[in-house]
Amino acid sequence: MTLKELKTHYLNSLSKLYPKTEINTFFFYLIEEYLDLQRIDFSLQPNKIIENTDFLKFEKALNRLKKEEPIQYILGKTEFYGYPFLVTKDTLIPRPETEELVEWILQELEFQKKKKTSILDIGTGSGCIAISLAKKNKNLSVSAIDFSKEAIEIAKQNAKLNEVNIYLIEKDILLTKELDTAFDVIVSNPPYIRELEKVEIKNNVLQNEPHSALFVSDSNPLIFYSKIADLAKNHLTKNGLLFFEINQYLGQETKVMLSKKGFKNIELRKDFFGNDRMIKANL
Repeated sequence: MTLKELKTHYLNSLSKLYPKTEINTFFFYLIEEYLDLQRIDFSLQPNKIIENTDFLKFEKALNRLKKEEPIQYILGKTEFYGYPFLVTKDTLIPRPETEELVEWILQELEFQKKKKTSILDIGTGSGCIAISLAKKNKNLSVSAIDFSKEAIEIAKQNAKLNEVNIYLIEKDILLTKELDTAFDVIVSNPPYIRELEKVEIKNNVLQNEPHSALFVSDSNPLIFYSKIADLAKNHLTKNGLLFFEINQYLGQETKVMLSKKGFKNIELRKDFFGNDRMIKANL
């Protein structure tokens, strides 16, 4: 089979599940991963013969795509904030919206111009927030918490991959009464999708990404935010900052909760899709 025929095979096999542009993206990701070929190579060598051992890799990936498994899990990696990250089904796939949160934090730290800043990332998953911050700003001392042992292991690998040192802690934040020290910044992208919102979630997410990192009960959707805010009250340094990624439908409710707990200068921001997505506050 040639490269051109393989691409046609992918388009025909996946056309009922994905738009053509997305199938093309899958295909080019895979030829880069399995054949070390770029898009331009496809244009220059459309009749390149695919060896049988390589074809079997493409067939295995195709079968996983037919089951709507995310391409990031098939490849075992993704990119976030311009940096490479390993991902498995024990970690969420980092979203572009979260990059905006990282950018906001970095801008705020640049404005403050502190020589050394301590940051805690709660619910770190793959470590994308913590590692990106540490990678971008060498004056940061970054710690990260996750309740999942498997996620912590992936975060460790990602820290090594990106050549940064972060302190990783396996801990269930809902069962945590005290933090070990105070921090200048606490940031979290906790579970925030209500059960009632599952109807809005695509199958590739519902069937593959860890539900413990996605969903909360309809009756107490701010459970993580409330808990983290309580910890932040006692473990933020003077003028310390609290950042959250939030449920787009609960922006005002999150602001009210923070205000009732004594937080001030509460700022709600939209993501590039126009949805309420992140919030900043201080005591």
